[in-house]
Amino acid sequence: MSAPGVNVTAMTTTPRTARTPKAEYRCAECGWQTAKWVGRCGECQAWGTVEEAAGGSVAVGRGTAALAPASPAVPIDQVDTDLVRLQPTGVGELDRVLGGGLVPGAVVLLAGEPGVGKSTLLLDVAAKAATSGTGRRVLYVTGEESASQVRLRAERIGALRPRLYLAAESDLATVLGQIEACDPQLLVLDSVQTIASADVDGAAGGVAQVRAVAAAIIAVAKRKHLPVLLVGHVTKDGGIAGPRVLEHLVDVVCQFEGDRHSRLRMVRAVKNRYGPTDEVGCFDLTDSGIEGLPDPSGLFLSGSGLVQPGTCATVTLDGRRPMPIEIQALVTPGTEKHPRRATSGVESSRVNMTLAVLQALLDVRLGGCDVFVSTIGGARAVEPAADIAVALAVASAETGRVIRAGLVAIGEVSLAGELRPTVGIDRRLAEAARLGFTSAVVPARTAREARAPEGLRLLPAASLAEAAQHALAGLSLA
Repeated sequence: MSAPGVNVTAMTTTPRTARTPKAEYRCAECGWQTAKWVGRCGECQAWGTVEEAAGGSVAVGRGTAALAPASPAVPIDQVDTDLVRLQPTGVGELDRVLGGGLVPGAVVLLAGEPGVGKSTLLLDVAAKAATSGTGRRVLYVTGEESASQVRLRAERIGALRPRLYLAAESDLATVLGQIEACDPQLLVLDSVQTIASADVDGAAGGVAQVRAVAAAIIAVAKRKHLPVLLVGHVTKDGGIAGPRVLEHLVDVVCQFEGDRHSRLRMVRAVKNRYGPTDEVGCFDLTDSGIEGLPDPSGLFLSGSGLVQPGTCATVTLDGRRPMPIEIQALVTPGTEKHPRRATSGVESSRVNMTLAVLQALLDVRLGGCDVFVSTIGGARAVEPAADIAVALAVASAETGRVIRAGLVAIGEVSLAGELRPTVGIDRRLAEAARLGFTSAVVPARTAREARAPEGLRLLPAASLAEAAQHALAGLSLA
C-alpha cells in the first residue's frame, strides 16, 4: 500500500525531458562524430582514429566575428619570392627528387622501413649543409638514439662538423626550446613518431601526438623560414605511420626504398609542392656511408663481357629517369610433376603471360621445363616495356643461341604476340646509346616516331617473331 496522501500514479508517470546525446567523440581523419567511443570510424572506416572531443560537439560557424588581418592581401604578382629560393642540400640525388633543393620554410617527410638508411642519409645531408659556403648552422634532433650513438655514426660516415649541433630529446617543448636557443638554418628531426607533447593525451606515435607535434614543427618552420627534414616510420603494409593528415600538412613526402640484401637505395617523391613527383634518386649504401649514384647502370648491368645465352638488356622508366636493366633467364629440365616458374625483380604474372606467348607463337618448348627469370643488382622491372627483353632472354636460354652483342630490347608484348608502343622511347634510346649499345629492338609503330641517337641502330619489329629474328639469328619459328 502507498503512504497516505501520495499520488503513486503521478510519481510513476511524470514525463522526463528528452535529451539528445551529444557527439563526444570525433574521428581524427574525417571528422565523423559519435556519442560513444568505437574502434573503427563509421565514415572512413579507419581504425584507431576516434578520439574524445574536448567539450563534446562543437558548433561551427556561429557568432564568429571578423578580425582585421595582420597583413592585407596583395596582388599575386607583387608577392616576394626571395624567401623561397631553392637551397641545394649538397646531395645531388636528393636535390633531383626535391626539384633542385630545399625551400626555406618547407617541411619534408622522409619515410621508409627500419634499417633502410634514412638516418644515415639525413645525417650526411646535415653534415654537407654545415660545411657549405654559406656556413649554415644545422640542428639534428634525435628521439630514437642517444647522442653518443649518433656521434659514432657520424664518425663512421665522416659527418663530424663544428656547425652541426646534436640534441637527444623526446619532449616537444624541449625540442622547440632547442630550436630557439640554437637558431639553426636547417632542422633534422629523427623521428616525428618519437616526439610527444605533455599537453596532449596519449603515448608518442599516437594519432593525436603525431598531429600535434607535426603542427607545432610546421608552425615554427613557417615562422622562421626554417627548412625541416622529418623522419617518418612506416607500417607493416608500407604506408606512413600516423594519421593521414600528416601527409597533407607537410610540403614534401618522400619514400625511401631498398632491399636489405642490396646496396641500392631509391628515393622518390610522393608529394612535392615545389617540384615534380616523377623523379627518382639512386643511392649506394655502404659501410662507410651513403653516396649518390648519378649513373646506377653499373649495379644493373653485369659488365662481365661474357657472351652467353639467357641474357637480354632493356631500359625501363622509373618516373622520368631511364634505368638500364639486364634480364637473365635459365631454362632447365623439370624434375617434378609441375614445372617451376620462379621470378626475382620482375612481375610474375607478366612473365607467365610472356611464356605462354612464346609457347603458342614461337617454337619454344617450355612445358616440361623449370623457368627462372631474374634481374641483376636488385633492380625491379615491373613495367610492360620489359616484356620483350624477358621473352628474348627465355628464348635464348631455351635454344642456346646468344643474343646479338650490343642489343637492347624495349617493348610490350600482347597476348597475340604483337609489340605495342611504349612511352618515353626517346629517353630510353638516349640512355642506351650513352651506355654503348649499338642496336635496339623496338615496336614498329614506335620506330616511326622515335629519333635514333647517333651510333644506335633501330630494329623495328611488329611482332615477337620479328623481334626474335632480329635478336636471335637462325631461330626456328613456328
